[in-house]
Amino acid sequence: MDIGIGLPTTVPGADGRQLVEFARRADQLGFSTLATLDRMVYDSYDNIVALAAAAAVTQRIKLATTILLAAYRPSIPELAKQLASVDRLSGGRLVVGLAAGGREDDFRANGVDYRRRGRRLDATISGLREVWSGGGDPSGIGPAPAGDIPLWIGGHSPAAMRRAARHGIGWISPGGSTAAYSDLVGRFTALWREQGREGRPRMAALGYVSLGPGGSERARSYLLDYYAYMGQKAEFLAAGVMSEEAALRRTIDGYAAAGCDELMLFPCGADPDQLDLIAKVALA
Repeated sequence: MDIGIGLPTTVPGADGRQLVEFARRADQLGFSTLATLDRMVYDSYDNIVALAAAAAVTQRIKLATTILLAAYRPSIPELAKQLASVDRLSGGRLVVGLAAGGREDDFRANGVDYRRRGRRLDATISGLREVWSGGGDPSGIGPAPAGDIPLWIGGHSPAAMRRAARHGIGWISPGGSTAAYSDLVGRFTALWREQGREGRPRMAALGYVSLGPGGSERARSYLLDYYAYMGQKAEFLAAGVMSEEAALRRTIDGYAAAGCDELMLFPCGADPDQLDLIAKVALA
């Protein structure tokens, strides 16, 4: 199983120099993917801009939006141009993870109807591919991507999983119990086959990690704020953070056994030294 690492763009107050060093060190340590989360109404960096900065200081690591809330972006051609630009800047290392989203204020801030986010995401996926292939109206929007940009779809709802089976290279789970993950792999694989897809879908999952002194307190402060809109579920997420090396190892082993192809570990702080603590366990 590959181990990706989250770029802490949603940690409030993260310094830009920290994020650049974080990206450089993640590349050097051997993580498979540098991943970003997406929020509009929060103290966070735009994830496409952040990945463009990361592209300039990395050489081999994949760059992935896991996930991009593409449905709240008002202009599909502009989004297509931005993503293709990052792909070209990185030499074809971009993977675009997409999901419909679950915070109404992100959509309201952009003047986009939250209730139509699923249908808008479907239209966005079609529109992105059309622009990247040189079509659309008007045609000729560039740059062309360095290659075929993979789409990776997230979300737990039946509609989200069907969308992933139709359009994606696989499915991204937003996290949860490793014990339940194998059942989700089976459900998604069945949907994949129903769509007439060949080969094996690429399965991913996300998890939060916060190692070292004060790790639990740091994670709790961040996640209760970031997921405040979820109410009591935010407490559940904060309680499930991997704040000990043994817990991180168990989680990695559990996802690998359940059929996960890549686990994205998102730190709850922006200090690049967190990467060394994670790598000691995850990349051993």
